[in-house]
Amino acid sequence: MNHNSATRRTFIGSMGAALGLAHFAPSLDLFAQTRRQGEPGEEHPEEDYDGMAKLASNENCWGPSDDVVKAMKDAFKYANRYQYPDGGIVEAIAKHHGLKKENVLLGAGSGEVLKMVDEAFLPDHKRVVGVDPSYDSVYRHVTNSKAEVIKVPLLKDYRMDIPGIIRAVKTNYRDVSFVYLCNPNNPTGNIIPKHEIKMLLDNIPSDVPVLIDEAYHHFVTNPDYATSVPYVLEGRQVIVTRTFSKIAALAGMRLGYGLAPKELLERLHPFGSGGLNAVVKYGGVAALKDTAYEKKIKQMTIDLRERTIKDLHGWGYEVIPSETNFFMVNVGRDVTQVAEDFKKRKVLVGRKFPPMNNWLRVSVGTEPEMQQFMAAFKAMFPAGGIKDTKKDKAEAKEAGV
Repeated sequence: MNHNSATRRTFIGSMGAALGLAHFAPSLDLFAQTRRQGEPGEEHPEEDYDGMAKLASNENCWGPSDDVVKAMKDAFKYANRYQYPDGGIVEAIAKHHGLKKENVLLGAGSGEVLKMVDEAFLPDHKRVVGVDPSYDSVYRHVTNSKAEVIKVPLLKDYRMDIPGIIRAVKTNYRDVSFVYLCNPNNPTGNIIPKHEIKMLLDNIPSDVPVLIDEAYHHFVTNPDYATSVPYVLEGRQVIVTRTFSKIAALAGMRLGYGLAPKELLERLHPFGSGGLNAVVKYGGVAALKDTAYEKKIKQMTIDLRERTIKDLHGWGYEVIPSETNFFMVNVGRDVTQVAEDFKKRKVLVGRKFPPMNNWLRVSVGTEPEMQQFMAAFKAMFPAGGIKDTKKDKAEAKEAGV
């Protein structure tokens, strides 16, 4: 990263920044300090949490593999030590991606790495560009730092507007700290095609870092998708984050990592907590090796997701096609109260993701959990889908009724 780029940006970006982008308005979240549902370390107030169908936080409902559990149990012999062999986790990650150790940064979940990016880059430039809605943890870190998010709305078909992001970066170039993309996107579950990632990197100034969150990478089957790790090998200003919280089922253990060129990671290192435990490092190494279990979880997830989506379509409701372990269904009304109604039926579902206030995010759970969800859904929502009363009245008027 060129630390002198701020001066060049100030000169080059002055006219573009003055133009502005009226509909790409900076977002200041007044409730940015509020903890959101399903965040790591959150205590669930439900007295019968173990008895709930847990479809709120995009977890792996089947838990870690036997090999991972064994590796973590064996590592407990180091629980009483400050200094211990870490099982070679950094080496294992680097080998897994064809990178060097210098290209790997560990974090307590990928969320910590995302926060480290904010803390490292925001002092130089005070704007972050991303789509809306997306995983809002990054955006909340930004607003907590008294900076701004330029949120580019999704397209009408819920795809991410890459040309819009390019325009936003160029217009605000002197002030842009980095670009954030979640691919596949959370909460919509769809991908950014590989040719659009390339379009973005080839058409924004080369000194603007692009943070690409690949938390749900392992569930994708769409051939138009590709990981962005090769751009790290090329030395591009790209940071890719991954997590063991999803397909590896270590959400409660907190392990993730970032991949980037050495000079980018050197800027992040001072902001790490160093709070990883011995046990999860050994679990991470075992998870990378257990490709058979990963393949099994992926297939079970896809099968249950598609079966549930088919049931929802059959009941008359629109669902956004998903490449992840969750999906969004349009329930036709604000999901805040909807989530409370599901909770009364012992089903935990996703929070609201403005501006998609009527779209409910549902994680894929076990087969009994998905059956419980569908039973609750059919009890709460009528067959035939959302009734468009305005359209119905217009058609009735046209028919002379």
